[in-house]
Amino acid sequence: MSRTAADVHAARAYLLRVAEPPAPGLAALVASVGPIEAAERVRRRAVGGAAHDETQARHGVERAIEDLRAAELLGARLLIPEDDEWPAWPFAAYATAADDDLVEPLALWVRGSASLAELAESAVAVVGTRAATGYGSYLARQLGFELADRGFTVVSGAALGIDGAAHRGALDAEQPTVAVLACGVDRSYPAGHDGLLSRIAETGLVVSEYPPGAVPARHRFLIRNRIIAGLAAGTVVVEAGLRSGARRTASDAMGLGRPVMAVPGPVISAQSAGCHALVRDCGALLVTRAAEVAEAVGRIGVDLAEPLSRTDARETDELDRTSMLVHGALPLRATRTTFRLSVDAGVPVERVRAALPELERRGLVEQSDGAWRRRRASA
Repeated sequence: MSRTAADVHAARAYLLRVAEPPAPGLAALVASVGPIEAAERVRRRAVGGAAHDETQARHGVERAIEDLRAAELLGARLLIPEDDEWPAWPFAAYATAADDDLVEPLALWVRGSASLAELAESAVAVVGTRAATGYGSYLARQLGFELADRGFTVVSGAALGIDGAAHRGALDAEQPTVAVLACGVDRSYPAGHDGLLSRIAETGLVVSEYPPGAVPARHRFLIRNRIIAGLAAGTVVVEAGLRSGARRTASDAMGLGRPVMAVPGPVISAQSAGCHALVRDCGALLVTRAAEVAEAVGRIGVDLAEPLSRTDARETDELDRTSMLVHGALPLRATRTTFRLSVDAGVPVERVRAALPELERRGLVEQSDGAWRRRRASA
């Protein structure tokens, strides 16, 4: 790594430590003067406005070198916008967002050897409540598996419930997945997901804009959701209450101009009330399977959902009106002549004669001694 690159990494590591994300004022300063100059100005207290307020309490915290070393010992690294691995294309949406809090992260700590830019080329966020039902957990895992199997990277927050199930589904498919944390990448939160996070880091990535050692906090879960939404081409909410953090992810996705999808649940289930509200009030697309998600976020004209096979289809569903009348006039056991069928069906005899061969070809009728009857296998 060249000296210049090292300086940029150190400057951005410092800035991540001294301001609580999303820090739109500091982000604007960095965009204006660059990370190294911005870091120097913050150290000297030579900044004003929002950037001053965002960095005032922590400007003297100099832990950039320690943070970079701690990450290296963990097998993690600091990914910055100047790196080729930065997901510049999906993150470009932050620049056009109307919400001031929807700003691009200054940098990201990543654990794992995969390329974030490559994983974000075709990614879908699958999120939902921690208090998932068996129904929701099953669907999230199935969606995770099928989306990963189709080549999509599953992005989520590694929380209990829906998030964890979605990650496990992707791992079941032996495909990489991305977990975005609300704490340092050196922490396992929740503690019960220590093994899951280790598996994710083996083939995918564990990501956070919070420095090593940072503890989870309620507001950090909400703030990190904008990164989940930003990495993904679309967001699927599997189960969510009316005040669920997953709805915040959906709101961020909408703010970034990304499609939002919701899986329906029982109308009496509080865990699905947020999904139903997203469909009813926010225009979210109702989806029930991975193929429908792929159709919404995939390649135009290519990732099309196959129609569901009908289990209630009847062999007479595709008959025209005349054939339906002729078939309906045939009794189940007795036979009818062409002329009798004409009377019973109310169809001219020549049209009865034209319809019968097609009905016979379909296996719906059969001829016996010059008369016609409905096939016994048909009901």
